[in-house]
Amino acid sequence: MIQPQTHLNVADNSGARELMCIRIIGTSNRRYANIGDVIVAVIKEAVPNMPLERSEVIRAVIVRTCKELKRDNGMIIRYDDNAAVIIDQEGNPKGTRIFGAIVRN
Repeated sequence: MIQPQTHLNVADNSGARELMCIRIIGTSNRRYANIGDVIVAVIKEAVPNMPLERSEVIRAVIVRTCKELKRDNGMIIRYDDNAAVIIDQEGNPKGTRIFGAIVRN
């Protein structure tokens, strides 16, 4: 469960290291985001000499959450961190590689 002001790790090589969620894309009064949801975030920490800079507002899709995800077959999936992948306006990832475990939903 990701809500505004939540800090997330970045799971790709786009140049950012840490994000903070500002808004959840979808309905106007949605409180939490789960795996697969698109959020608006600000970059809190970035790698030097990369195209993305600190305090830049971007879109990202959530790929890992600490809150467990329950599937229909009874399987529960839980990760150690909250992580997201940075995307552009068309929904394509900005990085070329994605690190860590990714769910298939």
